[in-house]
Amino acid sequence: VQLQASGGGLVQAGGSLSLSCSVSRRAFSPAFSSYDMGWFRQAPEKEREFVAGISWSGNSIYNVDSVKGRFTISRDNAKNMVHLQMSGLKPEDTAVYYCAAGFPPGRAGISTEGYMYWGQGTQVTVSS
Repeated sequence: VQLQASGGGLVQAGGSLSLSCSVSRRAFSPAFSSYDMGWFRQAPEKEREFVAGISWSGNSIYNVDSVKGRFTISRDNAKNMVHLQMSGLKPEDTAVYYCAAGFPPGRAGISTEGYMYWGQGTQVTVSS
């Protein structure tokens, strides 16, 4: 399974960005719809932290408190993609954002240990 994140950039505080993660897999590997998906971020000299997650079916969504009401995670199982719509961005949201996939479904949670596959990261910079 390979994950490719895109959509990062530089934005002023209060602005919006939309991140996308495209997932490709080898033949005979589990379908994209079998993976829980998550977004994490890592700021300089800080540990990687959970931002938002969505279950394999899309029925369960969970966010870290600091982004509730501002970030929305969604997935399109037909297109093998997961998105993170970010609005009301703050300078403290500046980080490299990573998408991740967890398998088997229903176990990923909010820890990095729950995710098996990771994208390369995309930089989000919010200026004050």
